[in-house]
Amino acid sequence: MAQFKQKKVISMLVAAGAVAGIALAGNALAGGHGGHMENRYAVDSSKSVVKNIAGECWQTVGGLQSRVAECGDVMDSDGDGVLDNRDRCPDTPKGVEVDADGCPLDSDGDGVPDYKDKCPGTPQGAPVDANGCALDSDGDGVPDYKDKCPGTTKGAKVDMNGCQIIGNVTINLVNDEFDFDSAELKPAMRAALDTVAAKIQASSGDERLVIVGHTDSVGRDAYNQELSERRASAVSSYLATKGINPAKMTTKGMGESSPVADNGSEDGRAKNRRVEIMTQ
Repeated sequence: MAQFKQKKVISMLVAAGAVAGIALAGNALAGGHGGHMENRYAVDSSKSVVKNIAGECWQTVGGLQSRVAECGDVMDSDGDGVLDNRDRCPDTPKGVEVDADGCPLDSDGDGVPDYKDKCPGTPQGAPVDANGCALDSDGDGVPDYKDKCPGTTKGAKVDMNGCQIIGNVTINLVNDEFDFDSAELKPAMRAALDTVAAKIQASSGDERLVIVGHTDSVGRDAYNQELSERRASAVSSYLATKGINPAKMTTKGMGESSPVADNGSEDGRAKNRRVEIMTQ
């Protein structure tokens, strides 16, 4: 009888020692990524998970707790703070912010996780590339979700809606110059402006025009400035009679400050007497 009691005491001491060892080893594992444990079980010196005499794994967060079915049930293998039994995205890269399911956050919902997203804040539903940036299939600088004219020819000038607009135009006044001290449009100039107006009206885009007048270097700077402004206004007024919205046209004069040719020759001076129409 005494021998039986002695064996019973020894067995109880062994069991108590094993439990204490598990609890202590488990507490030693606290910490890790984000304050979470990377392994929720006690391990022995060979890094193997410690089991009790019945082969059960024991959770050791905050001391010995309930029995679990398998050792992997409550591990956090990728260290993201979400236990494996709830982690829908195992093997998340270290340090990546995750949601409640253990999957990398995708704040703008474009399918590209935040840690890979080079264009955060993409509007919901906008198609994006592998970097999370809005697709621009026709390469016109306007993303597909804003583009009202998809399939624009490569290199075409477009408006803010991605619709093609006419390019910049220079009205060459060499063949039919303004008279001295005059901003009156002559027949050849009007014919050139008729062509411009027709192109704008046929365009699918929404052109905004900046009309700039220029002069040669003959005369005083102040006079040439005023003359260049009058010439730009004359072009704007004429285009308005052809159906171009005045609210979409602005004018300015550059005087003799922006020559495109040598003012030392008549040929050069003629080229400098011009009106430019820039589209936006």
